[in-house]
Amino acid sequence: MPEERMKKKAKKRPSTQTHLPIAEIKDGVVILKDGTLRSVILVSSLNFALKSEDEQNAIISSYVGFLNSLDFPIQIVVQSRRLQIKPYLEKLRQMEKEQTNELLRIQTADYRSFVEELVEIGQIMTKRYYVIVPYDPLNNRRKSFWARAKEAMKPGITIRLREERFKQRKEELDLRLRHILGGLTSMSLTAIPLDTQALIELYYSTYNPDVAFSETLGAISDIRVEDIS
Repeated sequence: MPEERMKKKAKKRPSTQTHLPIAEIKDGVVILKDGTLRSVILVSSLNFALKSEDEQNAIISSYVGFLNSLDFPIQIVVQSRRLQIKPYLEKLRQMEKEQTNELLRIQTADYRSFVEELVEIGQIMTKRYYVIVPYDPLNNRRKSFWARAKEAMKPGITIRLREERFKQRKEELDLRLRHILGGLTSMSLTAIPLDTQALIELYYSTYNPDVAFSETLGAISDIRVEDIS
């Protein structure tokens, strides 16, 4: 009997997912539990210091014009993560095995050992730059204090948007997305909107940095998603 009670209590415990603000990720869009949408853009960097004075002034001017053209908020996020070198090392191991020239095989093995040691000692970090584009429908802004308090007290409640409403909101979000992409391109930056797979990997690594470093996430078709509603 005690074991059965323990099992029942364990089943009643809320999943970690219930405490996350994300309700769903689909069609390259993050749907939050309050009904708002988010798109995420991965943006390249540029070495501003190496640009000439005229180039620097042009970039600054483009950036000022970009910010002045916005009539909605955006969020700029910089993430620092340990460099994931495993795929590259696996590629080097494969090249080493397939190498027919003995001298080149030895050199490949030495280079692989050097990279492994360098990463282990140096704890090399990599930076990624993201721009988050939100869409907050007007009816969400008119929610009462008690409605918002209810959502805060019951994080498991998920607002599942109807398909038609989702498409309408996604169209509005896409308009903002295209505007942001145009502004970033004008500054000679490469900007790529994240698709569903990339978004899941991003949030997986954000909420599980240590686990994500050692265990990469598989394709979304192979992921079993539990319904928490």
